[in-house]
Amino acid sequence: MKTKFNLIYIGAALALTAMLDSCKAPMATVVEDHTKEEIPQNFQNQPTDASKQNTGLTPWKQFFTDPELTQLIDIALKNNQDLMITLQEIEIAKANVLYKNGLLKPTVTAGAGAGVEKVGRYTSSGAGDASTKMDGEKDVPEWLPDYRGGISADWEVDIWHKLRTEKQSAVAHYLSTVEGKNFVLSQLISEVAGNYYDLLSLDNQLEIIQKYIVLQQRALEISKIQKQAMATTELAVKKFEAELAKSKASEFDLRQQITEKENLINSLLGRFPQPIARNKDTFMQLIPQTVYTGVPSELLDNRPDIKAAELELQSAKLDVEAARKEFYPSLRIGAELGLDAFNPAYLLKMPESLAANIVGDFAGPIINKTAIQANFKTADAKQIEALYEYDKTIVNAYLEVSNLLSKIKNMDGYYQLKAQQSKALDDSNEIANLLFKNSRANYLEVLLNQRDALDAKMELVEAKKNQLSAVVDIYKSLGGGWK
Repeated sequence: MKTKFNLIYIGAALALTAMLDSCKAPMATVVEDHTKEEIPQNFQNQPTDASKQNTGLTPWKQFFTDPELTQLIDIALKNNQDLMITLQEIEIAKANVLYKNGLLKPTVTAGAGAGVEKVGRYTSSGAGDASTKMDGEKDVPEWLPDYRGGISADWEVDIWHKLRTEKQSAVAHYLSTVEGKNFVLSQLISEVAGNYYDLLSLDNQLEIIQKYIVLQQRALEISKIQKQAMATTELAVKKFEAELAKSKASEFDLRQQITEKENLINSLLGRFPQPIARNKDTFMQLIPQTVYTGVPSELLDNRPDIKAAELELQSAKLDVEAARKEFYPSLRIGAELGLDAFNPAYLLKMPESLAANIVGDFAGPIINKTAIQANFKTADAKQIEALYEYDKTIVNAYLEVSNLLSKIKNMDGYYQLKAQQSKALDDSNEIANLLFKNSRANYLEVLLNQRDALDAKMELVEAKKNQLSAVVDIYKSLGGGWK
C-alpha cells in the first residue's frame, strides 16, 4: 500500500513538473518608440514670436467670433450623428472595463432544482443502495428523487495578474475612445467652420456674377446700338450675347453649389435641409486670426488623435502581456453550500440534509497550445502595428502643421497680389467700356477686359476663402476646438 501511494506522489510530481515546464511563455517583441525623441525643436515656417500661447489652447468660442458661425457649431455639437456614435463607443468601452473588473471577483449564484435518478444495481452506486434504509426501516426507492437548493461560488485566483492586465488594457482603450471623441469634436468644429466660409465665398461669387451680368447686358445693348449706327458688326453683338449666356450659366452652377453646401452644413448639424443664417457682406473684410504654434512637442499633449494612438499602443502592450500569461497555469476555486435530500420533507432536517463542497483546480496547458500561441502572435503583431500607427500619427501631425504654416504665409502674399490685380482690371474695365462707347476700342478689348476682371474677382474671393480655411485647419491641427 505504501508503494502504491509513493507511485501516486511520484506521478503527480512528474505531471506538475511537466505542466510547469510546458507553461513557459514566449517572449514578446520589444517595442520602443523613438519618434518622441526625434521631433524637431521648431516647425518649418514657424512665426518668429514663439513666446505666445499655442493657439490650439484657445477655446473655440474665443477663436471664432462670427455669431452665426458659433451658433451653427453649438447646434452641431448637440445633434451631430457621428459625435453621438462616438459617445456610444465610449459607453461600450466603459462597459468592457466593468466586465473585466467583474472577472477579478468571485461569481456567486443561488438556485434550486429537482430531479430523479435510477442507477444500475450492479454498479458501485447501486450495490450500496441495497443496504440503505430510510426512517422506519424502509428501503430506499429504486427511482431516487433529488431535491436541492443553495448557493455556489466560482473564482479564478489572479495569481499571475493576467486578469488585472486585461482590465488595465480595457481602461487604456476606454481612455483612447475618450480622446477619439475629443478628436471628433475638433474635426467637427473645423468642418462646420470650413464649410461656412465656403458658403460665404460662393455667396460672394454669385453676387459678382450677377453684377457682371448687368454689365454685360449693358455692353450688349451698346453693341446693338453701335451696329445700327454701323459702328460695329453683327459679330460683336453675337460675342456679347455668348459671353452673357456663359455668365448666366455660371450663375445657375453657383446656385446649385450653394444649395449643396447648405445641405452639407445641415448634415453636420444633424438636421433636415433649411436655410443657413449667414452674413455674406463682411466676408471680404474678414481678417484671418493670427496663429501661434508653440513648440512641436506640445502636439503630443494637445492633439487628441496622438493621445488616442498612444493609449491604443499602451492597450496593445497590455494585451500582449495578458496573452503571454495564458501560458501559465490557472488556479480556480469552487464551493457549494446548500440543502440536498431525496424527499422534500427531509430538506429542513439539519444537519443530515446539509451538503457542502470546496474544490481547487490548478491546471495549465501541456499539449496542443496552438490556439494560445496564435492568440499571442496576434496580440504581438497588433502591438507592433499600434506602434507604427502612433509614429505615423506624430509625423503626420508635424507635417500637417508645417504645411499649413507655409500655406498661411503664401496665401497672404497671394491674396495681396490678387487684390492688386483685381483693382487694376476693374480700372481697365471702366476705361475699356468708356472707349467702346466712344468707338475708340473694339469689342474684343472690352470682352477680354470683362473676362479678366471677372476671373480676378472670383480668384480673389477664392483666395480669401483659402486664407480663412487655412487658419481653421491649423487651429484643428494644433489640437484646438475640443477643450
